[in-house]
Amino acid sequence: MGNNGKRLFNYAWNYKKPIIIALALLLIAVGVELVGPFLAKRMIDTNIMGIEKPWYETKQDAKHAVSYKNGWYIREDHFVSGEPKGREVRILQSGRSYYFVDAAGVPNTGKRTFEGGALSIAMQDGTKLDYPAEKLTKGEVYEFYKPEFRSIAMLAISYVGLLLIGGVLAYWQRLLLQVSANRIVRQMRNDVFRHIQRLPVQYFDNLPAGKVVSRVTNDTEAIRELYVSVLANFFSGVIYIAAIIGAVFVLDANLALIALPFIPILYVWIVVYRKFAAKYNHVIRSRLSDINGMINESIQGMPIIQAFRKEKETMGEFHEMNDEYFKYQNKLLTLNSVTSHNLVNVFRNVLFMAVIWMFAGDWLGTAVTVGVLYAFIDYMNRMMQPIVGIVNQLSNLEVARVSAERVFTLLDEPGIEVSDSRIERYKGNVSFEDVSFAYKPGEDVLKNITFGAKQGETVALVGHTGSGKSSILNLLFRFYDVERGSISIDGVDVKKMTKQELRQHMGIVLQDPFLFTGTIASNVSLDDPSISREKVEQALRDVGAYDMFMQLPGGLDEPVIEKGSTLSAGQRQLISFARALAFDPAILILDEATASIDTETEAIIQAALDVLKRGRTTFVIAHRLSTIRAADQILVLDRGRIVERGNHDELMQQGGKYFAMYQLQLGAAEGVA
Repeated sequence: MGNNGKRLFNYAWNYKKPIIIALALLLIAVGVELVGPFLAKRMIDTNIMGIEKPWYETKQDAKHAVSYKNGWYIREDHFVSGEPKGREVRILQSGRSYYFVDAAGVPNTGKRTFEGGALSIAMQDGTKLDYPAEKLTKGEVYEFYKPEFRSIAMLAISYVGLLLIGGVLAYWQRLLLQVSANRIVRQMRNDVFRHIQRLPVQYFDNLPAGKVVSRVTNDTEAIRELYVSVLANFFSGVIYIAAIIGAVFVLDANLALIALPFIPILYVWIVVYRKFAAKYNHVIRSRLSDINGMINESIQGMPIIQAFRKEKETMGEFHEMNDEYFKYQNKLLTLNSVTSHNLVNVFRNVLFMAVIWMFAGDWLGTAVTVGVLYAFIDYMNRMMQPIVGIVNQLSNLEVARVSAERVFTLLDEPGIEVSDSRIERYKGNVSFEDVSFAYKPGEDVLKNITFGAKQGETVALVGHTGSGKSSILNLLFRFYDVERGSISIDGVDVKKMTKQELRQHMGIVLQDPFLFTGTIASNVSLDDPSISREKVEQALRDVGAYDMFMQLPGGLDEPVIEKGSTLSAGQRQLISFARALAFDPAILILDEATASIDTETEAIIQAALDVLKRGRTTFVIAHRLSTIRAADQILVLDRGRIVERGNHDELMQQGGKYFAMYQLQLGAAEGVA
């Protein structure tokens, strides 16, 4: 994860400004929020519990003075420095009542009871102290609290104000972090999709399309959660916890020492969780990718599945994958449940019980007042929230970690830079010199292939399945690079050109044409700005398809859905053929382009080919030998070697493999007739 972590950091660093601002706002928000418990502590200890502090007799006009019977009294902390103090009295609470005690030196501790005009205080050592006392009415108690009302109101307003400020800061902090996270993942998705365009064709031979889709969608979405939720919670959690521990030390060092064990507990917790979650998440992400791949494959092959009645077998295979995914999701769910916030609440409640028990037994000393205890509990409650936030994000962290590993593995696949450079249209003189090639080491599919094709010539490649016909065109297009021998165009080795320069003046029509979602016109031009509407129309006229498509409701703007499934095989092939011609290629490749077309459509294409081949080097792979009788050169391949070459008449005179294949097809055609 180390290297992947660094790469994730580098992605985030591209948007460092809003992230740094968000973290700064977070620090301020934390600081503002943590002032609250101190205000509450002051309100409790000074304004509410402070009534039990010593009171002194004073003059009538003194500020904060309270009238009782025939005297005026002011609380100890409201005295102006240097002002003379009268006799000391106390206002003490027993049960739910307050009592006026006309005595000095009354202790603050001990159990209080009122009986027969005296307040008795039972001390821990067993002694009992009695003081003359008078019970206060509600109105009299109100008068003694009245000097604190203004201070209480100010503190309450300050508390609410701090909450509002913290809320605004938290809003902007979250907004900045989430917008930054979305930008990071947008860039990552662009990078992944851009890299997919750079990957060689053989990469996709070995990886199902559904798995690639899973990398671009599911895995990057999991990484988005890393930036939006995981890092936000981890950053804010660490800052909150550190700030709260610091605030508790300021509040009371003894209480802070009680809270400190939470830090190592949290660390051990994270280590243990990650150990198990990493294993589960690897399986979960892998199975999700497999499920996506199988769904994609099933949709593509649904006609075959239904035609061969394989629905149950396919469903069984899917159930097996889905059940394993379900099994490991449940394992992760169990792990999350065991280590969830419920466990945090158990720790918190144990801590609270211990502190309250120690407070009740006076073990914490006189410095820990009710206000300090309230502030401590408030801080602990606040500290539990970021701990819960961190714990709840551990699952997302592991998912994101595994997803990042998968995304970066894809990005690390060697690719080829997409070049924007352009070259002049070459003539199209193609030469293969002693070319040998193997998809797998030691298993040559082409052996010592040598031939030449001049500008304007049509070269036909014939042979049984697996003889190497398509491999020759794969090498010419540089979908794969030649290992031994050389291929040149106009005398220039194709390896000296970039793949984009080489393919700039090539056109290809496949046996199974691929159409993109869009319109008929956009499928011809592929939205290339250099191909005008007039050029699209002309290409369709050249292949004899213009009138056919103009009869559709939308004409050339008729919508084409995925793979052109609403069009006939012949219509799809005509669009593919027009597409190749619209780009005006110097080299035209027809890979069994007429194999799946009806005789009438084939006749249209054959008629157009005679005109379109002029000035272009055309390579044709055909199983129907009747379609290549006019070819300038026919290469007969067998097990990767050229065993015969010549035009139709020459090969028929030789009476070899071509002659046998032609007679076989001719006889089959007559038999069908």
